Amino acid sequence: MTQETMPLIGILADARTVDDTPFFVANQKYVSAVSLASKAQPVIIPTVGSCLQIDDLLRQIDGLLFTGSRSNIDPQYYGDSKPHSNSFSDKHRDETVLNLLPKALSWGMPVLAICRGMQELNVAQGGTLHQNLHEVPGRIDHRGNYATPEAERYSPVHNVNVMPDGMLEQLTQCRKAQVNSLHGQGIDRLGRDLVIEATADDGTIEAVSTATGSGFALGVQWHPEWRVWERPFYSSLFKAFGLAARNWKIGDPKPLPTRDFAD
Repeated sequence: MTQETMPLIGILADARTVDDTPFFVANQKYVSAVSLASKAQPVIIPTVGSCLQIDDLLRQIDGLLFTGSRSNIDPQYYGDSKPHSNSFSDKHRDETVLNLLPKALSWGMPVLAICRGMQELNVAQGGTLHQNLHEVPGRIDHRGNYATPEAERYSPVHNVNVMPDGMLEQLTQCRKAQVNSLHGQGIDRLGRDLVIEATADDGTIEAVSTATGSGFALGVQWHPEWRVWERPFYSSLFKAFGLAARNWKIGDPKPLPTRDFAD
């Protein structure tokens, strides 16, 4: 594939302040996964709220990646009480994403939403979240331990059970897999037009897709971007995302073919 034919995938940035200086940032692992596994050109999109010209942006890109983050969506957007004291916030990202995501879905643009991104997808579609998932009866603690080395933190820790005949099974050719887990929040009430694609053994929703349209729109609660080249279950998602973006670029956003994307 030549540089000219590469699809352009927008990666949503976080708003961070370091030493009193504000930045828009995106973790390198997402950029690398888009480049290496999706075979696409990544571009980081600053989360500037109402200043973002959404229609103009969507005309220039071929897919959107909504990343994970240490921050959580402000619960005002799904009708819950104020955030818990241990919750990081990012009002710039909230405002940007919750306006951008519905428009991208209405266009049928390819969307891959990871961790916080999947929660954003749910909230954008009118769903709600558990703010402290580990306090819900019957649920395990899905949080990562940030005191441990990164490689240990991102190692697989629990099963996901893939729904039969769904989008995720189509892409991965798997019905069960082990995934990492670094989230304190999770889906409570499922958003409109979303379909459950996978659950953990404790019932936590681990993957969703859209029930309408022929485009690629998938959300996963784990982090498939982590060393994406090492695990076919992870890389298959980015490969399929890249294919959907290439189809979008040439004006042919057709449904994905039924085939094995695994290495």
